[in-house]
Amino acid sequence: MRRILRDNGLSLVLVALFAVSLIGQIASGRRFHNQEQSDHGQPQVSLGDYLTSPAFLEATMENWESEFLQMGVFVVFTAFLYQRGSAESKDPDEIAPVDREPDPTRANAPAPVRHGGVSLWLYRNSLSIALFALFVLSFVLHAVGGAGEFNEEQAAHGSAVHVSTWGYMTTSKFWFESLQNWQSEFLSIAVMVVFSIFLRQHASPESKPVDAPHSQTGNGG
Repeated sequence: MRRILRDNGLSLVLVALFAVSLIGQIASGRRFHNQEQSDHGQPQVSLGDYLTSPAFLEATMENWESEFLQMGVFVVFTAFLYQRGSAESKDPDEIAPVDREPDPTRANAPAPVRHGGVSLWLYRNSLSIALFALFVLSFVLHAVGGAGEFNEEQAAHGSAVHVSTWGYMTTSKFWFESLQNWQSEFLSIAVMVVFSIFLRQHASPESKPVDAPHSQTGNGG
């Protein structure tokens, strides 16, 4: 058990923090939603009703989409763009291990590498494909939840206006919700890339060694 905890500590802690944050979001979000319901003379909603409501779906997916977009963009851009001195970049003057062609004869090589062909192409791009697929899914669900919440708000105000998911995606409200999150994600990536040139965090693989010169690119020794 201790070995399992040690070998999986990073993912376990992050998943735990995600769960705590999500529970907090649900509790506070339901309370806020019910306050708005009261303000409009509408009945309170149960926990189950809130979890299946457009309000919860929209609020959750709005944030998830920006995170998956951030990670997908970062994974793809770092494959061919460089920032000299950054721990988050490959060295433009050297061949990085991740640039080598896959060797099907390598010991314990994953099955797609041994099989080659389409399966190898998909596998060699699987990280970015998965991240962008999650982004697209979150993006669409954000639109679905946003359209539902918009329609509920219109009905609460006695309006007969009703928009489809596609119609909501063409509104300024939808793009305001998306872009306000996207810009913060791109800013955080840029800050990490640039800060890692000059700043250090001992023992973190996201940092260069403490005694490394600012000009060193990548986080190798």
